[in-house]
Amino acid sequence: MSKKGSLVIISGFSGAGKGTVVKELMTRYDCYALSVSATTRAPREGEVNGREYFFKTKEEFEELIRQDALYEYACYVSNYYGTPKAYVQEQLAAGKDVILEIEVQGALKVKEKNPEALLLFVTPPSAEELRNRLLHRGTESEEVIRERMNRAAEESLLMDRYEYLVINDQLDDCVTEVHQLIQREHLRMEANTDMVTKLQKELKEMKGE
Repeated sequence: MSKKGSLVIISGFSGAGKGTVVKELMTRYDCYALSVSATTRAPREGEVNGREYFFKTKEEFEELIRQDALYEYACYVSNYYGTPKAYVQEQLAAGKDVILEIEVQGALKVKEKNPEALLLFVTPPSAEELRNRLLHRGTESEEVIRERMNRAAEESLLMDRYEYLVINDQLDDCVTEVHQLIQREHLRMEANTDMVTKLQKELKEMKGE
């Protein structure tokens, strides 16, 4: 009996380190498929089109919206972000646990359409640590950092919509916790209805032997 893949949505404040957590998950375990998002933001140093993101122009992205080719999309700090549908659906059907690393707006939209999706929120241990991580990136202006901190304050009001909060203080511990939470989902009764039905049928047939 093939295992059905789980849809896992990992969000967190910009600078929380969620991207690093996801990369470590993909490196350590072979049970995951990473959904590559599309975005209109410019690539950062070292990022490759089709690996970290599908980098699109605003016009290309809006064409994807018109074609209904995105699982979800949202605008964040003046840039579009979205999840192409086809890849997610193919990987779930193949039994892979598909990880979507997306911001809060998009995560809640996906959850509405897929109530069985697992929502995980990754955060540093404090707001001060979050600001320090943004500063140490060295890639954003003070104005952009201020925008990201303001956005984090807004996103914090929706954290209680997530099933689990994972503190990214020590990376190794955080990655292990995220993996354990995802794998635990496969033990839920609602994820094992076929197995339950099979056992009930077998036991009924054996009853009275």
